[in-house]
Order: sequence, then structure tokens, then C-alpha cells
Amino acid sequence: MSPSGRPWSLSLVFLLGMASEVINCPSRCSCQYLEVNCTGQHLQEFPVDIPLDTRQLILAANNVSYLPAVELSFLADLVYLDCRKNLLGDDLDFTFIGVAKLVYLDLSFNNLTQVTFSTFSHLLSLVVLKISDNPNLVAIEKDAFANNTWLRHLDVSRTGLTFLDTSTVRDLPNLRLLGLSDNLWHCNCSFLDFVTWMMESHVHFPDADNITCYTPAGLRALRMPAAEAQLHFSCLTQLHKQDYAFLCLVGFCIFLAGTMAAWLAGVCAVIYEAHASKGEEEEEEEEDTA
Repeated sequence: MSPSGRPWSLSLVFLLGMASEVINCPSRCSCQYLEVNCTGQHLQEFPVDIPLDTRQLILAANNVSYLPAVELSFLADLVYLDCRKNLLGDDLDFTFIGVAKLVYLDLSFNNLTQVTFSTFSHLLSLVVLKISDNPNLVAIEKDAFANNTWLRHLDVSRTGLTFLDTSTVRDLPNLRLLGLSDNLWHCNCSFLDFVTWMMESHVHFPDADNITCYTPAGLRALRMPAAEAQLHFSCLTQLHKQDYAFLCLVGFCIFLAGTMAAWLAGVCAVIYEAHASKGEEEEEEEEDTA
């Protein structure tokens, strides 16, 4: 050590820096530059004392059931959030309001039940969204991703979805990959527009062999190309019972309208003839009188 004591002071600063990093890292998590990793730590709640400059937060394989919006909003620079394999439910509306820079979000293997416009509407920079393997996810609102125009990778595979409105994904200009496999798709005439979009779009569908119809029973396990052909035939060329009933009703209305028109025309003709005859009789009486 030199008389000035500088080596000791430098060592002290280094040790204090290391100590501050240890103090700022959440319990049972590991931290490195701009990253906090809490994978598989049996956490029941969102960890506290996360450094405010964190860019990447990994909470995978825990038992977290709630993401506090206020605590998340402190992480304004967060761009990567991995929450797969937790117990997150359907109370995510406005949860991500304070992390507008988020680019990657993984919520797969949770208990989501629905996605509304308010769930991801504030994530204007979102590029990758994984909400697959949520077996209770049964509804995604039509405009759920209306603000996520940068979204390129969306995965909704292995959920409870039976229907997805075409505009929900068709209006995403940067979408390149869409996971749809192993869902409970109900292939009826309302689903034809979506299947047609799939066949005509340039989006890549991974595991396409497992994107099949679940209902009705006659189309079960049918892949989408075959389902499109079947739906085109059954929905656009064949008439169902309600269609025949509608046509019969229309025909009856036309017949009734025609009958009423003919009757009114006949009544008008009779009244006109009666009026004309009466006028002739009055003229004859006037002539006789004269």
C-alpha cells in the first residue's frame, strides 16, 4: 500500500459497489447488469426491491397470482418480461400501463380467461406476445390488439379458444407468426372468414398440422385447408332448414302482397266503374230534363 492509501480506497469503493448490488437484488433472485432472474424460486408474490433500471425481468416457474401495476410502473425501462408458468388470472386489465417500452411479454402457462382491449392497449412497442397454454382462455375481444401495431409474434396455441374474429389479427400490419394449434376451434359458417384469411395471408402458422377443427363432430380433426373447402361448400352452396324457412316466408309474403295488390286494384276498378256509371246516369237525367 502506498502512503497515500489509494489502493485501499479503491478497494473500499469496489466492495461498497458490490454490496449495493447485493442489497438492491430481490431476495432469492439473481441479478446482473440490467437483469433480474427469479426463475423457479417458489415466489408467491411479485418480488420487491427490483432495481429501477432493470430492463429484463424473469419470473418464470413461480406461484405468482398477481402483478401489481404500481410496482411494475416503477420499472419504466423494462423491455423484457417473462411470467410463464405462474398462476396469473383474469385481472390483468391496466396492469401494464406503466411499462410502455415493453417489447417481449410471455404469459404462457397461466390461468388467463380473457383478453380485453384494456389488457395490452398500453404496450405500444410490443413485438412478441405469448399467451399460449392458458386452458381457461376462452375469449379475446375483437379489438384486443388494436394498439399493438408492432406485434410480429403472437401465440395463442393450446387455449380454450373456439373462435377468433378475423379483424383481431388481420389488422396487425407487422404480424409474421401466429400460433393457433391445439385449440377448440368451432368450424361453422361464422368461422369461414377466418379460415379463408389463414389460407390467403402471408403469416406463418407454426405446427400447422395441429390447427384443426374441434367441433362440429363431422369436421373434428379436419385441418384448416380441408375445413375451408368443406365450409365453402356447406355455407355458400347449400341451404339449411332455416334458409328454406326464410325462403318460404319470403315467397308467402310476395304471394300475399300480390294478392292484396290485385284485390285493391279490383276494388278500385269497381269503384271507378260505379262512379263512371253514376256520372253517365246524371248526365242522361240532365239531358231529359232539358
